[in-house]
Amino acid sequence: MAVESTRRLGDRYEMGGLLGRGGMADVRVGQDLRLGRTVAIKVLRRDLANDPTFHTRFRREAQSAASLNHPAIVAVYDTGEDVHSDDSLPYIVMEYVSGRTLRDILREGRKILPERALEITADVLSALDYSHRMGIIHRDIKPANVMLTPSGQVKVMDFGIARAVADTSATVTQTAAVVGTAQYLSPEQARGEHVDARTDIYSTGCLLFELLTGRPPFLGDSPVSIAYQHVREEARSPSHYNPEIPAAIDAIVAKSLAKPTGDRYQSAAEMRADIERFLLGHAVAAPVVETATAVVPAVVAGSDTTFLPLQDPHDGIDDRSRSRTGLWLALSVLLLALIAGGAFAVPALLGSGSPQRDIQVPNVVNMTEPQARAKIKASNLSVTVTSEPSDVVGEGRVISQDPKPPSFLAANDLVALVVSTGPATIPVPVDLVGKTRAAAAAELRSLNLQPAFAPQESGRPNGTVLQTDPAGGTPVSKGSTVTLTYSSGLPPSIPDVVGMAKPEAKATLKAAGYRVDVVKSADTSRPQGTVIDQAPAAGESAPAKTIVVITVTGRAPPTTSPTTEPTTPPTTEPTTPPTSPTPSKSPKPTKPTKSPKQ
Repeated sequence: MAVESTRRLGDRYEMGGLLGRGGMADVRVGQDLRLGRTVAIKVLRRDLANDPTFHTRFRREAQSAASLNHPAIVAVYDTGEDVHSDDSLPYIVMEYVSGRTLRDILREGRKILPERALEITADVLSALDYSHRMGIIHRDIKPANVMLTPSGQVKVMDFGIARAVADTSATVTQTAAVVGTAQYLSPEQARGEHVDARTDIYSTGCLLFELLTGRPPFLGDSPVSIAYQHVREEARSPSHYNPEIPAAIDAIVAKSLAKPTGDRYQSAAEMRADIERFLLGHAVAAPVVETATAVVPAVVAGSDTTFLPLQDPHDGIDDRSRSRTGLWLALSVLLLALIAGGAFAVPALLGSGSPQRDIQVPNVVNMTEPQARAKIKASNLSVTVTSEPSDVVGEGRVISQDPKPPSFLAANDLVALVVSTGPATIPVPVDLVGKTRAAAAAELRSLNLQPAFAPQESGRPNGTVLQTDPAGGTPVSKGSTVTLTYSSGLPPSIPDVVGMAKPEAKATLKAAGYRVDVVKSADTSRPQGTVIDQAPAAGESAPAKTIVVITVTGRAPPTTSPTTEPTTPPTTEPTTPPTSPTPSKSPKPTKPTKSPKQ
């Protein structure tokens, strides 16, 4: 299911880049906004998310897994369901572990010394012993579920999730799928029988086998053929592929891979104790397993010297008679051996009752996984699914199937599908930050990734990588471009333009790469248009295109015209009162005239 990288879950967790993709879920790096810590968020597949019965099982198992507190187990912090656009999305929030899975290490072809392989396995068994005592069976131990931190610490992932899938009756009824990965399935898982803690012992034995030899104990053209080998065939000893492996390690592996559960180690603690005995130089408890290949030719070949006495006590019997007697006896034993072999081989190959193979296998290549499952179910067949990247087939579509049409199968027989996870991805290296631009670019090219460059002013030395886009650890397709943001050094300092005329100041600042904003001042103490202040101040470092505000003087106000009137007081009038004029007849008062209208 496509999920936007910026999606927020439960108003608390913000999802980031993709860390990995599996058959059941995508794992993305995330941020816990409440506690401010980096986490890993596992988002479940759509077909599982749409099953309400699975929700109940999943929540219960995730809560059980969250109770596990062990240094070799990836901690589960939280679980929930986020509803977005009518889409309910179950998720698990886990401890973010910086490191690599054993699957990544093995794919590089790196050789792991036997002692180191045993130490890793012992740590896995320590985690399993703890979980088993807490009542949780893992059911999917494989290299992809075991991480190694940079310090060498082992971390086991995905406790309880496989059980949630296996116990969901609706999902199993619809798909009849086998839970687990074919190379690491126990015989009881392949047969669809009840599993217990000894199932994890078998899968751990497969893991140890691969760490010792670089390959799983069984290989095949399809998951069905591999599952058949787990049920019917004995694995070769690891020393067959790596002669440096001592017989004691062969014995430990053989006991963990025993087909009957009663012949295996009965607990993770028991197997771990045997490994520790070997690492301390003591004898192991597991018996050395003798191969049966030398016995079968002796029975089938049946020579005279094998079945007849070396010396015949009857001296008087003719040699030809003795020869005929020996021949008949050898043929009789051979016939009995063939009958006995047939009695075991026929049921093994055909099963009891030899079911009729009358169902034609449908062609589901290039269908989406839900479409393919539905079509196979409609044909009354079962299905198992594995995933692998493809540059040709789109994500979520079937790349291949086994058997291919027009094969015929019996009812409920398995059809194995390989579903595309999209183009093969390469994780962006996490250690590019801090390297020189040239070294980081060379490392990207060696991984078939294309570097691009973006300078950024910084106090770090010139050419130092500051960040990558996408971020380190993000899986990207082969040939993708990764942008390296590198330091171009400290930004230049702002020139001093105070005292310059405005045109000169503007030209100086623009030549240095800055933008200019002009503010006028009423100050008239300097000539008009003179810069009297600037911000930021001269000498400060600022990135290019920073706005520098300059303050310039404005036009001086016009001067006042001088007055023509004398400033001295007028001549002093005489202090004697003037002579009163001769009184005359007072004029009649006149009516005041109205003021003209304004």
